[in-house]
Amino acid sequence: MTGTEPAAQAIDTTRPHPARVYDWFLGGKDNYSVDEQLGRRIAAIDGGAPRAALANRAFMRRATRALAGDLGVRQFLDIGTGIPTEPNLHQIAQSAAPDARVVYVDNDPIVLAHAQALLRGTSQGVTEYLQADARDPDGILERASRVLDFGSPVALSLIALLHFVAEEDGAHDLVRTLVGALAPGSCLVLSTMTADFEPENVRRGVAAYAAGGVTLVARSRAEVGVFFEGLELLLPGIVPVDRWRPEDAPGDTAPVSLYGAVGVKR
Repeated sequence: MTGTEPAAQAIDTTRPHPARVYDWFLGGKDNYSVDEQLGRRIAAIDGGAPRAALANRAFMRRATRALAGDLGVRQFLDIGTGIPTEPNLHQIAQSAAPDARVVYVDNDPIVLAHAQALLRGTSQGVTEYLQADARDPDGILERASRVLDFGSPVALSLIALLHFVAEEDGAHDLVRTLVGALAPGSCLVLSTMTADFEPENVRRGVAAYAAGGVTLVARSRAEVGVFFEGLELLLPGIVPVDRWRPEDAPGDTAPVSLYGAVGVKR
């Protein structure tokens, strides 16, 4: 299925949804009162949650710009896309390289409903959307190969995705499968939640999400490092997302409970 087809599932507005809560944190309008209620509850527990969401988006922009501009990557596979929030990944990549090819992947009818916004790329490049589950990496690779050339470098973007996938649900297997299919020179861009800095706030936030039916996994820096085994980490390594090559000095010294990193497959 591509982004041009109608959503196959109804959007449930009676329960909070992590993509819509995230949209609320970012100041978006594609959320409902139930999402705002959970967002406010989490923000009351952890006042840094909205800042973390903004820092995560900024990390995505900086990492994509570095890969398209500095490393010359021309292909991007973004899994767990989420509700479009401008600038989207393809806009960043294609502003640096108009011929960049971008495939977005998400299994959520909410994202599918907004997929047209994800398909407005340059005439020189290609932008496509696939509705697929991150837990089916082989299926994603097969369908994405119709757009991307996996014999050439690809940037695999897993932004704020893996904290929704527990180890017992195959988090490491899916990353290994995806990275294993990439050519030398490809990159893994990843951000995920941690409890290393504010364990109690994160614990309470995880519990608030769980009450809304959403499971979250917080990982230590060492646990995040496992996803990058066999890859060469770009400086500054695995750091809070706001500390990954910031364009300006951080205005707030409070920790952001999301690790981010970029690894290159040699």
